[in-house]
Amino acid sequence: MTNRPLVVTAGDPAGIGPDLCVAVAAGSQGADFVVVSDVDMLTARADRLGAGITVTPVDADKPGRASPGELRVVHRPFPAPVDCGKPNPANARALLDGLRAAVDGCRGGLFGALVTAPLSKQTVIEAGIPFTGHTEFLAAATGAALPVMMLVAGEMRVALATTHLPLRHVPDALTIDRLRRVIAILHSDLRTRFAIEDPCILVCGLNPHAGEGGHLGREDIDTIVPVIEEMRAAGMNLRGPLPADTAFTPGTGHRDAVLAMYHDQGLPVLKYAGFGHAVNVTLGLPIIRTSVDHGTAFDLAGTGKADVGSFVAALELASTLATRS
Repeated sequence: MTNRPLVVTAGDPAGIGPDLCVAVAAGSQGADFVVVSDVDMLTARADRLGAGITVTPVDADKPGRASPGELRVVHRPFPAPVDCGKPNPANARALLDGLRAAVDGCRGGLFGALVTAPLSKQTVIEAGIPFTGHTEFLAAATGAALPVMMLVAGEMRVALATTHLPLRHVPDALTIDRLRRVIAILHSDLRTRFAIEDPCILVCGLNPHAGEGGHLGREDIDTIVPVIEEMRAAGMNLRGPLPADTAFTPGTGHRDAVLAMYHDQGLPVLKYAGFGHAVNVTLGLPIIRTSVDHGTAFDLAGTGKADVGSFVAALELASTLATRS
């Protein structure tokens, strides 16, 4: 087990990330975490929400323990004013610098795991910063060769072979080497971090009907099948490729995770089944990272209507995974 606190990045300050941090500090969820963000912004958000909490600046290396109703913050100021619901690209650089500081704290042993609140890709890009998402940023920041995105809702786990790509680019990205590496990371992290001794992984096909014997595309035959056969021979418990419209049905039997080939093949099913308490987990990193299953919800920022369910689930899963690291 670890006695190190979790570290939370509050995401886009104009979104609901700060609301989630404030709400959890005001509640009784009991997660031991510190937030990397702007103390003044979080104090103002707590006052706006009438949360009745104390926002306390702390040092990353000496955060102490939070008292009831206290939110501990490693201060990283935003250069521009923050207005709820109005994202400002002028704050994007500071937001990413805070995220990098949180990663460095995890790698340096100050924190047990990283939990990220949502940010806006569009806002970061509008600041002139190339950005495709948390997953890819964290891989670059930690030197991870290949991050794997997986969403978890209870016992349902869906990992992705490719992440934030235009759909027309997916077949070219789905190479034998990439698929082999993704499966290896998924299998390893299910064993080490999720404590599943012999994980059963159900692999989706890429094309409708998993290619229909090559009549609806050859990627399933030429890329997916050879990798599955190779890794089965190495002792992994893999099934597939199965059509995605079959893979998620009860008739396919037990599986510890489903591997979808692209973002919108697998995640709509998981979010339908578990939205509001699902958790995004990045596999293949040298640190533990979880996140919420939703976006910034700018329209709800500062209203007190944000649902904390997914954020609480992300904190709880991060705590569980940290005990196994």
